[in-house]
Amino acid sequence: MKAPLEWSGGKAWLGGIRVDEIASACGTPLYLYDQSTLLGQLRRLRQALPEAIEIYYSVKANPNRKIIGIFVEHGCGCEIASGGEYVLARRAGAAPEKIVFAGPGKGREELEHVIAHGIGEIHLESFDEMALAESVAGRAGKKVSVALRFNPSTASGGGLLMGGQPTAFGFEEESLAEVVAALRRSPHLRLRGVHLYTGTQILDAAALVAHWRRALAIARQTAELGSEPISTIDLGGGLGIPYFAHEKELDLEALSAGAKDIVSDARSDRRLENARFVVEPGRFLAGPAGLYVARVRSVKSCRGTTFVVLDGGMNHNLAASGNLGQVVRRDYPIVNLSRRDDGEATVVVVGPLCTPIDTLGRKVTMPMPQTGDLIAILQSGAYGMTASPLEFLSHPTPAEVLVRTGKYEVIRAQETRFGRGREVVEQNESSLISTEVSYE
Repeated sequence: MKAPLEWSGGKAWLGGIRVDEIASACGTPLYLYDQSTLLGQLRRLRQALPEAIEIYYSVKANPNRKIIGIFVEHGCGCEIASGGEYVLARRAGAAPEKIVFAGPGKGREELEHVIAHGIGEIHLESFDEMALAESVAGRAGKKVSVALRFNPSTASGGGLLMGGQPTAFGFEEESLAEVVAALRRSPHLRLRGVHLYTGTQILDAAALVAHWRRALAIARQTAELGSEPISTIDLGGGLGIPYFAHEKELDLEALSAGAKDIVSDARSDRRLENARFVVEPGRFLAGPAGLYVARVRSVKSCRGTTFVVLDGGMNHNLAASGNLGQVVRRDYPIVNLSRRDDGEATVVVVGPLCTPIDTLGRKVTMPMPQTGDLIAILQSGAYGMTASPLEFLSHPTPAEVLVRTGKYEVIRAQETRFGRGREVVEQNESSLISTEVSYE
């Protein structure tokens, strides 16, 4: 997977623009997103998958409205996990029927909101949630399309397992008959499909195909128990990208072959012959397009180890620090954007926070940084700022910048908090579920 950066004159360029010029204009730290890489990832996946498999962007990976809008504009639906993400998806142009709502703890207020404004499917994950959805739909006088999320008895391998073991996600596969029977007793809920999602950051195509086959088998069982044919088989997400030196890219050719077989198998079954398939990538689409860029504040030596201290750290990119669920902490690809041919040194890259866990790179080899250099963490387009503790120590919030060929757009301005502390009033769009929104 080729990084979006190019080099000329010893400087890093992105989309035909020098990165240091963007950093000077927009301030550091900042996130840069390359639009051509976003669309390139979508194109690669679209070409690999059969037409019967629809692509729904997982908004949680990067909820910036401009990023969502790029994928919506190019034919994607949206998978959301909160009412706030519903608002963002709608504002980005997603049609309500092209949104599916997953997550193990949906609240009454957000269910009322999405049912009132329209939703493609709500994915139910517990009997309590089924009862709540029935209550809300009944009060609204609407018949709501739902899918059942199942936790299969075995899970595919991935960076973070979400099935095949006791988890909060989905109904146990063993209770399938009981779940379908309960749903059939819910007059305002219409069973449309099934949803499986057992792991994230999966780089093994065979594991993904095996998971998708399991989804097909559970869809068959559900169709046998239900009163209507299954119309949606949601295969989940989990498509990984390589972060670390030992990792290889997901084999899209092998994934393509397996996906075609699964679709063909479904078409031979009258109960599933008209079902659509959905896949929900987020990391795969957005991750490779993003860089987290910070400036060196100091370079210091301590007991034989060289530390490079940046103006941003785990408060902006928690995943790169290894504190977002990783069991083994390895280094993301990290590069010095300011110099390329000045000899190499092995350094520890840290942020400005007063905690030892604010370490972004533990053993990074790069041209020896100097104060003022720009350092970039690659593969940061997904689960970067959105998954980070931005409030910790009240440092400035990074700008987000979308780069197109020859131009760039600030899609979220840097918020400086110096001198204002906790009195800052944030404009956090993800909290707008209770706000009246017009979609005209």
